[in-house]
Amino acid sequence: MSTMRFDKVSKVFLNGVEAVHEFTMDVHEGEFIVLVGPSGCGKSTTLRMVAGLEEITSGDLFIDDKRINNVAPKDRDIAMVFQNYALYSHMTVYHNMAFSLVLRLENPNKIHERVLWAADILGLTPYLNRKPAYLSGGQRQRVALGRAIVRDPKIFLLDEPLSNLDAKLRNSMRKELKDLHHRLQTTMIYVTHDQIEALTLADRIVLMKDGVIQQISTPFEIYHDPENLFVANFIGTPPMNVFELTIRSDGQLMIEGTPLDISVHTAFLSLKKQNYFGKQVVVGVRPEYIRVEPAQPTAQGNFAVVDIYELLGADALVHFMIESTSVTAKVSELIPIKAKESICYQFDVEHLYFFDRETGVRIRGER
Repeated sequence: MSTMRFDKVSKVFLNGVEAVHEFTMDVHEGEFIVLVGPSGCGKSTTLRMVAGLEEITSGDLFIDDKRINNVAPKDRDIAMVFQNYALYSHMTVYHNMAFSLVLRLENPNKIHERVLWAADILGLTPYLNRKPAYLSGGQRQRVALGRAIVRDPKIFLLDEPLSNLDAKLRNSMRKELKDLHHRLQTTMIYVTHDQIEALTLADRIVLMKDGVIQQISTPFEIYHDPENLFVANFIGTPPMNVFELTIRSDGQLMIEGTPLDISVHTAFLSLKKQNYFGKQVVVGVRPEYIRVEPAQPTAQGNFAVVDIYELLGADALVHFMIESTSVTAKVSELIPIKAKESICYQFDVEHLYFFDRETGVRIRGER
C-alpha cells in the first residue's frame, strides 16, 4: 500500500486552458478515492498526471513522500485500467494478463503463479485460453483488471472502466470492484462521471467542477452535508429540489410573493445573525424529506396538484409545482396518491439547506 500527496497540482494546456487548478489532497494507504464530476471538469486529466501521461504544469505530486513530477511512467509502479480495456486481440486471456510481466523479464514460474492467482480472484480461470473476441464486456473488463493486478503495483488508476457496460453489468461489476479492493487493500484512484459509482465505491469522493475541487468528503458527508449548491445538485438521484425564496424579517419563507407554511426562525437563528432575513436565498430539500399525503380538509401544510406519479417499486416519485418551480418528492408506494389529484405537502425543517444566492456557498445555520 502507498500514500499519495497532491500539492497545488495544476495543468494548463498549450492553448491556455487550465484543466486542473491547484488540486490539493492527501490519499491515505489503501484508500479508494473516486474523482467525480461533469465532462470537462479535469478528473481524467488529474488521473493522467498521476500516471505520467500528462506533464504537471505547476505544483508537486508525491508517492510515498517521493516527488514524481519528472519520473517516467514506467518507473512509477502504477497500473492503469482504461475505459476501452485496451486488450491485445491476438492474445489469449492468459497472455494478455501476463504481458506486462513478460516485458519486465520476470521469472516464468512467477508469471504463471501471478496470472493464476489473479484469474482465480476475478473468476477468469475457465477463460484463460480464450481470446478477447470470445468474451463478454464484463469478462473483458475483468481481464483488464487482471492485467493490472498481476503487476502488484503501488497504486491502481481506473479511468471510467465501467462506462461501456450495460446497467445490469455495471451494477455487478461495482460489487466486484468493491470486493477486489477489500481483498487487495491497495490504494485506488477511480474516475467516473456517474454519481452512483462514486457513492457506492468510494471511501472518499472528490467532486470537481471546471478543474477546481468543490468538496472532498465521505459518500455520507457529501450527500448529507454539501458545501455548496453545485455539490447539492450534482449528488443525489433524483437531485435536490431548489427554490429561490425570500426570508421575511419575521422568518417566514416566501416564494414568488406566496408564503409557505414553514418557519425557519427558531431552527436557523444564524440566518438572521448573518443578515439574510429580508433577502433572497436559495433553499434546497432532498425528495425524501418532503412529506406528502392526499389532501384532506383538516390537513396541515401546503397544497398542490400532482403532475406526474412514478412508481419505482417500494417507493414512488411525486412531481408537482410550487408556483413556477417543479418539485419532486420521494414517498412510500403505500401512500394512496394519483396524478392530477390534490395533495398536502410539508418540508422537514431539520433537513432544509440554505445557500447564498450569489455565490452558491452553503449558509450553515445553528440547529
